[in-house]
Amino acid sequence: MIDTETTNSLDDPIVYDVGFAVVDCAGTVYEKHSYVIADVFLDSALMEFAYFKDKIPQYWADIKSGKRILRRFKTVKMIFADVCKQYGITKVFAHNARFDYRSLNLTQRWLTSSKFRYFFPYGVEIWDTLKMSRKIFGQMPEYDNFCWEHDYLTKRLAKRYTAEIIYRFISGNNEFEESHTGLEDVLIEKEIARYCFAKEPDIDGTLWSKRV
Repeated sequence: MIDTETTNSLDDPIVYDVGFAVVDCAGTVYEKHSYVIADVFLDSALMEFAYFKDKIPQYWADIKSGKRILRRFKTVKMIFADVCKQYGITKVFAHNARFDYRSLNLTQRWLTSSKFRYFFPYGVEIWDTLKMSRKIFGQMPEYDNFCWEHDYLTKRLAKRYTAEIIYRFISGNNEFEESHTGLEDVLIEKEIARYCFAKEPDIDGTLWSKRV
């Protein structure tokens, strides 16, 4: 399971925080990583466009305490690939995986002038817990009622499926606030995946079966 935080724009997101964990379908965590991308985070002009730039002082405190590690993007990519190889990982999950897939590849291309274009190891499948959630929670009257009761609706009165809202539902804690930092968000999103698999073990959450 992987999550990113980005700067620049939503159309052209550049990653400054990568969190990932090795998790099984039951939600057990075997290994976790949290990295601040030095190539991006140390560019103060670029970080001015980070949506959560108010968290920058906290990132510095976390780096100083060792909670997060400051690393170059290419180093994080190598670590991620090594972890995938070590555990024989064939599926990588994210909530709204299209965004994370695009942001990681875009950062790869931007930092290498497109010499290297892809972040994920060749052959891994990208799975989207947002897609899974729409199937599972979209069919639940309880989730319908939850969204209507708390006004978790779009302008067109459709139910919302953000990780924060879904986690509030499955945890029973409607006061929960998403951290919007990579690893912390991974640890709630893996609970969404666990819930979906518990409801439907054969659920299909793939975006693509191979790199596109």
